[in-house]
Amino acid sequence: MKVGYLGPKATFSELPVKMVFSEFEHIPYRTIAECMDAVVDQETELAVVPLENTLEGSVNITLDYLTQVVEIPIIGEITIPVKQHLMVHPANADKWKEVSKIYSHSHALAQCYQFLHKQFKGVPLESVSSTAAAAQMVMNSPEINAAAIANEYAAKVYGLALVQPNIHDFDYNHTRFVVLSQKEIDFQSLSSSNHYKTTLMVTLPSDQAGALHQVLSAFAWRKLNLSKIESRPMKTGIGNYFFIIDVEMQLDDVLIPGAIAEMEALGCGVKVLGSYPVLMVESD
Repeated sequence: MKVGYLGPKATFSELPVKMVFSEFEHIPYRTIAECMDAVVDQETELAVVPLENTLEGSVNITLDYLTQVVEIPIIGEITIPVKQHLMVHPANADKWKEVSKIYSHSHALAQCYQFLHKQFKGVPLESVSSTAAAAQMVMNSPEINAAAIANEYAAKVYGLALVQPNIHDFDYNHTRFVVLSQKEIDFQSLSSSNHYKTTLMVTLPSDQAGALHQVLSAFAWRKLNLSKIESRPMKTGIGNYFFIIDVEMQLDDVLIPGAIAEMEALGCGVKVLGSYPVLMVESD
């Protein structure tokens, strides 16, 4: 089987792929959208894409593309720790404090804001498609004396000198990835996880006071624990939103279907995006 991820090689997106899908063929794609398109077009059986980071919040392109462009069930979730490191070309290792530019993904730059503000104030920061792409650019351009922010695996793959480890601003930095597939693949046996989650997309009826309160009550009186509720614009006008809701249990025959039926009776639109095992990796 083939599994797609945000490339190039050695991105943070490849790390959960290596952990769980070691026997699959790994296919890097240039963008998150292309990863999902590959599943729709049957180029790959699965895609692993980032959904949320503890410091920077949701990855909007993933949420919007998954809810408004493609229809691919979520079959699993993998959460891994994220450690950001500063790296340069080996030829510039002795003069890394004088770098003229720093490349990385926008989320990685934001996760290291305090370090960059203190150590490299005034140095231009350039956002690129991934942390691994940043590492690749630095390795290919030794004459620029630029730095990249990426993971340790990227430093090894692209032969860069890691000059400042762990430059992220907060120690508890994790990224949540979702596994997408249109095929029935037993993620539970691959991950050995016994914890489940169900994700719903809920659209409220227009101009109905207290609708969100009624939606939350449908979960509350059934004692269904919600780990996340997030609003996203429907892109149909100012003030028009839908909600992504994570329920901390597997889809059953009574409680969650009952909550869905109650929400639909209120005039809400409800869609199950997936009910899936959750794997939490505590260390790398």
